[in-house]
Amino acid sequence: MKKILFYFPENFSLTKTVSELSGIPVGKSEFGKFPDGESKLRIDEDLKDSEVYLLCSLDRPDSKIIPLIFFCETAKSLGAKKIHLISPYLCYMRQDKSFHPGEGVSARYFASLISRYVDSIVTIDPHLHRIKRLEEVFSIPSRVLHATALFAEYIQKNVRNPVLIGPDDESSQWVREVAEISKSPYTVLEKNRKGDWDVEVSAPKIEAYLDHTPVLIDDIVSTGRTLIQTISHLKKLKMSDPICLCVHGIFSENSFQELSQSGVQTILTTNTVLHSSNGIDVGELIAKNLF
Repeated sequence: MKKILFYFPENFSLTKTVSELSGIPVGKSEFGKFPDGESKLRIDEDLKDSEVYLLCSLDRPDSKIIPLIFFCETAKSLGAKKIHLISPYLCYMRQDKSFHPGEGVSARYFASLISRYVDSIVTIDPHLHRIKRLEEVFSIPSRVLHATALFAEYIQKNVRNPVLIGPDDESSQWVREVAEISKSPYTVLEKNRKGDWDVEVSAPKIEAYLDHTPVLIDDIVSTGRTLIQTISHLKKLKMSDPICLCVHGIFSENSFQELSQSGVQTILTTNTVLHSSNGIDVGELIAKNLF
């Protein structure tokens, strides 16, 4: 079956790498808007009996979901037999329970919606906390990839005498695995989140590593408040400026600038979400793990 790889415009660079390493050619398509703001797209390929791959990272998702659905429906109308979604960052997974009265579980609703339009999904380090596996909410085959080995490789090559620090319990799964691969000590902080922008952290047992280079590891950086509070705590202990490694750099509002000015040595993210902090390429990881 003929395979063709398509992409959303902001994912062109990553798509090019995936295409080169997987051997799947990039197809021609156009995404745009009508004067009234409605979405339009055009697929300029023969898709009869083809297997279509669409690379679309779902940060800032609300502006992408309608074009994504339109693309899938158009591809099927043109004869595509299968549509595989490659979503390096998968949205809405953090809303995995009703946190307050009257709220819904958006993770489940979103998974149900996407499962209607694609035949499989590949993603990298989704925020799986109360939902343990994508199969719990998606009704299609799914494949979860991990950036931990890439982080470990970076640390081994670039960081002298590291101690890995997880800013909260939810980050412990990534920190522990990176520590095992890189053979580095690690600790996980305790976080008390009072609101979206109000976070307190404490660092138990960190005193044993005051002469180490702190490496903060997390899956998603959005407001950056947890990392900023952690850095402030480390500065009070007179530790060296930390390195921040995050899989997905969402960076809402002025959070990147605030984090950059907080006393951090380096902020490094993968290119799951396009950002100036991208320094770890996930293209090969994706190319080797497609359906």
